[in-house]
Amino acid sequence: MQELLMKYSGKIDFIDLKVVDINGRLRHVMLPGDRLDDSLFSEGVGFDASNFGYAAVEDSDMIMVPDPDTAFIDPFYEASTLSFLCDLIKTSDGKPFMQYPRNVLKSAVGKLESIGAAEAIFGPELEFHIFEGVSYDVATNGAGYRVEVSEGYWNSGILSNETRVDQKAGYHRCPPADSMAEFRNEVVLTLHKLGVPVKYHHHEVSSAQHEIELLFQKAVSSADSIVISKYVLQNLAYRHGLTVTFMPKPLFAEAGNGMHVHQFLRDSSERNLFSGDEYFGLSSMALSYTAGILFHSLSGSLLAFGNPSTNSYRRLVPGFEAPICAVFARGNRSAAVRIPGYVKDPAKARIEYRTIDASCNPYYGMAAMLCAGIDGVKQKMNPSEMGFGPIESNIYNLSEEERKSIRFFPSDLKAAINGLVEDNIYLEDTFPGDLISRWTVLKEKEIKYVNSVPSPAEFKLYYDL
Repeated sequence: MQELLMKYSGKIDFIDLKVVDINGRLRHVMLPGDRLDDSLFSEGVGFDASNFGYAAVEDSDMIMVPDPDTAFIDPFYEASTLSFLCDLIKTSDGKPFMQYPRNVLKSAVGKLESIGAAEAIFGPELEFHIFEGVSYDVATNGAGYRVEVSEGYWNSGILSNETRVDQKAGYHRCPPADSMAEFRNEVVLTLHKLGVPVKYHHHEVSSAQHEIELLFQKAVSSADSIVISKYVLQNLAYRHGLTVTFMPKPLFAEAGNGMHVHQFLRDSSERNLFSGDEYFGLSSMALSYTAGILFHSLSGSLLAFGNPSTNSYRRLVPGFEAPICAVFARGNRSAAVRIPGYVKDPAKARIEYRTIDASCNPYYGMAAMLCAGIDGVKQKMNPSEMGFGPIESNIYNLSEEERKSIRFFPSDLKAAINGLVEDNIYLEDTFPGDLISRWTVLKEKEIKYVNSVPSPAEFKLYYDL
């Protein structure tokens, strides 16, 4: 920290302290640059967290404490601004506020010791859409939305020099079809300057759909990188007159946005604990971890944090490579957990959980995922004995008889939340009971709101009956 103070003291105009709310959106407060001293890191800055979703109005005074390891010069201010991600502590006793998303993930990482692991290593794939315009409105006498982008195949009848991307035909397209390649280059260069490690980027399957895959990091740093990546994408899009969404399903009849997470566990000597002599080079720990993820996804509990929007379940439908059933396999993209077939080095053995999406709060989503895997290891779950596979065939091409043995995840948010209510013991000591209650109430409110709004599809189906 002293090195940080020496580097920036007297050289910045402002300090930007960033925290995430219950949904994972960034909130911030800015301080004059001369406030950068030891007391900022020892005493923090008090604020009212009652509007952030995880603190009661009667007990909402909190202290945000910047994490010096997250410091970066913010590229979106004209004045020199040093930004930090923060942790929250309570004013009453100075202890961490355990409903705060970052603290929840740290708590989940702390549980790894109970299974002989020291670190969880995550590598997320961020899928998103870039549009040139968006409008949406809900009113008493009408409701609707519209998004637009020049490459959209629905614009093929308009006289133009634009290259259109046909339906489900955008994967790894090159310019000029990949018209946003230079924009993504700018995003990745910015992320690199901020210390976010990027593996690669490319056009995805749908019109206007893109992906930036991040390199492996420790769990909390990986979640931090997701938050910063969203921040960079949204701000650069705004500068360019564009708009970015991580909604799981913004376009009808097109591929949706997931946030596949590659992952493995290491011990204190940095040995990969998922490498072994079991199925396709995995260890028995990796298989039990996989079983835990599938088991708690099947109940809906893990989906309640990993796929927490009503829109999540418009993505989780057959026909779009969406992983909707409790299956694991090697290289099979219709499985919820995949063992990447291109990984040949035992030291890089890993699994990929494909169901989770970026509408989640990444700290909660990753914490719940980690708790589910840890529970699988503790319970010595065996995915094959539990009927989770491996299944190497495309699940969507199986016969009705073959599909009878496959169990499918909940198909809506209500069922997922019900699953969380019934299946949450594995989350104990990481997700406080008050947080699960708040989350349940929040999501039930969202469900009630969405279900109360008539949709254009209903008018098409029922108006003239």
